[in-house]
Amino acid sequence: MPTLDQPVIVWTAVGYLALVLAIGVWSLRRTRSAKDFFIAGQSIGLWITGLATMSAAFSGFVFIGGPGLVYRMGVGALFICVPIGFTSGLLCWTVAKRLRLLAEVRPVYTIPEALSSRYRSRAVSGLAAIAVLVGTVAYLGAQLQALAVVIEAVFGTRELFGEASLAVGMAVGVGVIVVYAVAGGMVAGVYTDLLQGVLMVVAAVGVFYYALRSGGGVESIACTIARSAEFGPEFLDPLGSLPILTAVGFFFLFGVGTLGQPHMLHKFFMLDRVDNLKWMPAVLGGGQTLCVLLWIGLGLAVPALVASGGLEPLAHPDAATPSFLLGFTPEPLAGLVFAGVLAAIMSTADSFVNIGSAALVRDLPDAFGWRRPRQLAWGRVAVIAVAVAAALFALAYGDLIALLGTFAFATFAAALAPAVAVGLNWKRVTAGAAGASIVTGLVVNLGLELLTRSGSIPGLPRAAIGGGALAGVVAIAASFTVLLVWSWLAPRPTLDRDVARLMEL
Repeated sequence: MPTLDQPVIVWTAVGYLALVLAIGVWSLRRTRSAKDFFIAGQSIGLWITGLATMSAAFSGFVFIGGPGLVYRMGVGALFICVPIGFTSGLLCWTVAKRLRLLAEVRPVYTIPEALSSRYRSRAVSGLAAIAVLVGTVAYLGAQLQALAVVIEAVFGTRELFGEASLAVGMAVGVGVIVVYAVAGGMVAGVYTDLLQGVLMVVAAVGVFYYALRSGGGVESIACTIARSAEFGPEFLDPLGSLPILTAVGFFFLFGVGTLGQPHMLHKFFMLDRVDNLKWMPAVLGGGQTLCVLLWIGLGLAVPALVASGGLEPLAHPDAATPSFLLGFTPEPLAGLVFAGVLAAIMSTADSFVNIGSAALVRDLPDAFGWRRPRQLAWGRVAVIAVAVAAALFALAYGDLIALLGTFAFATFAAALAPAVAVGLNWKRVTAGAAGASIVTGLVVNLGLELLTRSGSIPGLPRAAIGGGALAGVVAIAASFTVLLVWSWLAPRPTLDRDVARLMEL
């Protein structure tokens, strides 16, 4: 990766990190209770909530991992982006309203607490908390891995630390995240999200323009890739190098799986007014669509530049975004984009350490019937534990950012989507069905992930099982099947009156 010798970019990155820390210090004064720390006092408006939800979904995964995945797998990797056209509406119309109404009638701060209220079961809440912790450590690990790539590009740490530079970058990232997440909790997170959302949109549009310009337009880029020996015309095939089951699996996983992402669902608890949800799909979906332009632009431009000799072949696919920014964009724009990437990673990381710490200090104690004294203080301690665990997991995982992010996304989706999305819309779902669904999704996804990474199952290495079927998709299908069949066979459950009434709205 090239060493950066452009001071504007360095000072932009340093300035952004300083601004994030300042937000954390400012938020400390506004964080006086557990409600402030975990759901920002339930006082956040439409635009901030929409941008915060987008920021939680799009982060280092999109800005760093996305172009790297296309570089390795071809255009087929863009099947991950296709569901964006409907996922915002699906989220808002299927689960957001009921989650927000539930927080209106119960002191609900987390998804496990919401499931506890719906099913009247501590066991369901505890299982959901375990799933949240596993997914949080993996997803936060992906953010720290992306942050380390950015720090390496901006500050040239590889020249100083060699192969240990990624570990050093993660250590720096953990330090910064801990400082502002411990200080401000979700208050710090949502205001960082606001800054992040604006930067992400501006940066994505600007980079998309220079990506097309660098390759002479879409037609020229396509011709260059198709004629190259390294990539060839198959790179541009609708499926790229992916088996059809893998490509369709990406679409299914990132479409239906959105309903089980606690870092996105959690944002709906913060919304100040329920009626603002009618505008949320436009705000959320519009922002996501603009941000994906960076993924598409760099996913095509970088292979074209490598094929034409304008850029050295990448030593690692995740270097696609930094390499392009350092060599093919004006210095002010590169500085803005690096700040945008840092913004994306930082605020998303704050979301994850927040829900992870909530699982440790609220959800698991509730599941075991323990007291929860001094939640604010212990929540800040838990932030440190979650961040350190995530960094260690990312170092041990040792693969593409997008693949680590996909594993984490699938963990949340398989364990939580059926219990949340179906359970909040169908009164017949029982606590037993919800608990069995969570266990099935978590165990199947983790089991298949371990088997594929160990090479025990033939297929696409570290991504899919035999025939190209994604492990996460198999886990989601199994989880939904268990929940639906169990609910049909079990007696109809009795719901609390307030929960039953809000499910009818």
